[in-house]
Parts: sequence; structure tokens; C-alpha cells
Amino acid sequence: MNEPISGESRSAAGDDIDLDRVWVNVAAEVWRRHPGRLERTAARLLRSPGLARALFTTPSLLLPWLIASAVVLAVGALTQVGAGQPLVWLIAPAVAAVGIAYSYGPGLDPAWELSCSMPVSDRLVLLTRGVAVFAVNAVLGLIASAATLGTPASTGTAQLTFAWLLPMTAACALALAVAVAVRSAIAGAGAGVGAWLTLVLAHSATTSATNSADGGLSAAALTSAVTDANLYLPYMAVAACCAVIVLFATRPQRGLL
Repeated sequence: MNEPISGESRSAAGDDIDLDRVWVNVAAEVWRRHPGRLERTAARLLRSPGLARALFTTPSLLLPWLIASAVVLAVGALTQVGAGQPLVWLIAPAVAAVGIAYSYGPGLDPAWELSCSMPVSDRLVLLTRGVAVFAVNAVLGLIASAATLGTPASTGTAQLTFAWLLPMTAACALALAVAVAVRSAIAGAGAGVGAWLTLVLAHSATTSATNSADGGLSAAALTSAVTDANLYLPYMAVAACCAVIVLFATRPQRGLL
């Protein structure tokens, strides 16, 4: 004997999703504004108006985020944790990791559904946005570091560059790998910032215990995670491994390419 179909079941069975209408609404939301000067320039450079629009709809490239990053790095350049040790070295990797984590993915990207339907590869969108966010942070950090040149906190330009660019690369790669693998920007940002803070504190404690008789945490020990040349190769290794994870997580078999 057949069981009667409830009104709720009939309603659920009769409701069809108009996918065409959904895509039209998404496209209208993304394309409703006219491209600005920067977007038009990016379209010419990238030779793709769609890719340029996908780049400039990135949440982490919005003006408030840019202003916040600039202010944080400027404060880091003005604040010294010791002679020759600008705080920007310590905060740049964390700031960049957060921006990278929030540059791509479902739930935070208004162009996510549209980008999935574009003939442009998701990996290309991911690469473009990642490079853009990293480049913005790198330029801001370089400006903040250059502001300390000629002051008592000044060191060589090469040291200023490698001291925070390499750990910034590693922190950004880790944040992006976690965000893409678990499809959560919050998890990616937390992993990048958490790993960087843990490394700074752990390496500082080790350096302080080795070089200081009383084991106190000195300014030089606090920044040792940035200035220690022995960590440069591990930073590059971490970045390379995380890049492999990103490629694996966005492989075509999972439908993310």
C-alpha cells in the first residue's frame, strides 16, 4: 500500500531551482559596477577583463584592508623593540598571511560562483590574487622598512629585505595552503598567524636561553626568528611544500580547477 505524500513533501518535490536565474543574479552582482582606472589597467596587463574583475572583487584588496595594513606596518616601522630592530619585521608576515587567506574561496568571495563557471582556470585566479595580495604587502613592508633607513634602527637594505620577506613568504604559503585545503579563510588565517607567533616565541625563548645567563627574553632574541640566517632555507622549504599542497588541493580531479 502506497503511503500518502504529505503537502510538505509535494512542495519540496515541486520546487525546482532556476539555475539560469541564479547565474544571472550572480553575474549582475559582480558586473554591475563600471571598472575603475586600476581595473582597466589590470585588464590590459592581464589581457582579460574577467580576470581583472575577479582580482578587484577580492575582499582582502578592498580599501579598508589596504588602509589597515598600511597603518599596521607604519606603526611597526615607528616602533622599535631594540636597537636596529623595527617591529615591522615581526608583524609583516602575520598581516600578509591574513590577507592571503582571505583572498580566495567560497563563502567570502562574491565572484566565487561566477569564477567557477568562467573559462579562466581557478588556479589562474588563485595565482593572480595571491600574487597581488603578496605584492601589496611586500611593497607596504618595504616602504615601512625604508622609513627606518638612516636612523639608529637602520640596517643593510638586503638584510631588511630578506629578514621579513622570506618568513612572510612561508607564512603566506601556509595560510593559503590551509585555506584552500579546508576551504576556510578563517582556518587559513589562524594557521598562518598561529604558526608565525609560535615560531617567534619558541625561537626567541631558545635563543634567549642560549645567549643569556638569566634566560630573560631580550629584544634581539624576540626578533631572532626574522634575523637568523639559518632559518632562511627552512622558510623556503615550507613555502615550497605549501605550494605543492595548494596545487594538490586544486587539482582537476576534485573539480576545483
